[in-house]
Amino acid sequence: MGYFRKLPNISYPSPLSAKTASGEYIIVKNFFRKTKTLDWLSDSATVFNKFIIADGARPDTVAEEVYGSSELDFVVVLTGKISNINNDWPLSNQQLYDFTVNKYGLANINDVHHYETFEIRDDKNRLILPAGKAVDSSFKINGPGNVWPLNATWTGITANEIIQYAGTAEISPTLSVSNWEHETDKNEEKRELEILRPEYLQVFLEDLQRIMKYTKNSQYINPFLVQTENTTLV
Repeated sequence: MGYFRKLPNISYPSPLSAKTASGEYIIVKNFFRKTKTLDWLSDSATVFNKFIIADGARPDTVAEEVYGSSELDFVVVLTGKISNINNDWPLSNQQLYDFTVNKYGLANINDVHHYETFEIRDDKNRLILPAGKAVDSSFKINGPGNVWPLNATWTGITANEIIQYAGTAEISPTLSVSNWEHETDKNEEKRELEILRPEYLQVFLEDLQRIMKYTKNSQYINPFLVQTENTTLV
């Protein structure tokens, strides 16, 4: 609601059939008005802090925690570059479970979604293969038994174990990722948010107010009101 109060108004012809006169206008909020990116917000190192969104948190609860007011949720959304709250904000654990069951079916929730590589390093700790590359289940690479210097020991690193390959000719460095794991990983990627530091809040609000104002033209009535026949022009 705080964001909507910042929006300027439009006065345009009433669409109501019961209007009293053909020249009657109504005043509504200009939802077509788009905010511009402020140049100083591009300096993320100074202006933003990293914030981890807790399970079940919403923009209003984050705003309450960081800025002391739930009505500043629009600051969290705008400065955090959240363009679609349904796609860009992490689901709660229960919402994620319900979403995954609805998408794949309860019986298929643990079926294989795809396969990924795990990390391989040589005996000098040099990276041979990065983790997380989507591959076929039959994916293989030449092992230390087929690469100079021969018969070195390579190491495979997964979340659950360390695998030693001593002189192995061929390696299958793949892990299966279930439907549940895939959706969980995607959801977890959304938890880290760059959030505007509280000391810059007032500057941001003042700049937002400034760029929301209308400039003088043929439709201009005052800085926060224009009159138009076509709402797409403002």
